[in-house]
Amino acid sequence: MIKTRRALRCLAAGMVAATAAFVPAAGGATAAEPSAAKAAVSGNAQPSPTTPPTPPTPPSETVKVLLEQELPNVRGKTFTSEVVDFPPSARAVPHRHGEAFVYAYVLEGTVRSQLDNEPVRTYRVGEHWVEPPNSFHALTENASSTERAKLLAVIVSNTGDPTKVDEPKPTE
Repeated sequence: MIKTRRALRCLAAGMVAATAAFVPAAGGATAAEPSAAKAAVSGNAQPSPTTPPTPPTPPSETVKVLLEQELPNVRGKTFTSEVVDFPPSARAVPHRHGEAFVYAYVLEGTVRSQLDNEPVRTYRVGEHWVEPPNSFHALTENASSTERAKLLAVIVSNTGDPTKVDEPKPTE
């Protein structure tokens, strides 16, 4: 991992130095001047004062499908079970599950959830919720900044439909 990070830093520094050689720097000087190139390669380059820092993006969840099977006695429906893993401070993109019915059960940690315009609810190990078809899942996040959270999602969907569709803003 450390070797990979070092290699990526060297690659990034080389790309910055190569780009800097062709782009005029502030004040009319070109970055091709040795001091600017040296700063870029050595990793001592300072961010531009005109570029605001970007806020960190919270980590996202990961999904492990345990079982996905068409229901033999319910034509056109598929049963899916998934473990959804939320690292500390992770947050899912707001989403829908389309025509699917979803049952969520907290296996580990604490999860905050909000459906449609309902109040935000906090769920702990052993607690659960259901999401009716077409619900907008406005918030799903790990309530802890230090511990993981995991939930089991059981989904009954139309065969062939995606089980989750990201939707940053609800449609009216």
